[in-house]
Amino acid sequence: MEIRVNLDRMLLERRMTLTELSEQVGITIANLSNLKTGKAKAVRFTTLAALCQALDCQPADLLEFIPD
Repeated sequence: MEIRVNLDRMLLERRMTLTELSEQVGITIANLSNLKTGKAKAVRFTTLAALCQALDCQPADLLEFIPD
């Protein structure tokens, strides 16, 4: 069981760089990179809300549940 973060796809669809997103959301590029690569073990709701606002999306657009 896995939760996949589709940040790459959202950035591509929005034609936005990780640096631009980092500046808009106020999260370091390193932390965004951890999210993007699946290395993050948790995401705060405030972070998720900020990402959704910057990317004009819903949480389900960013997170995907992958069953075993």
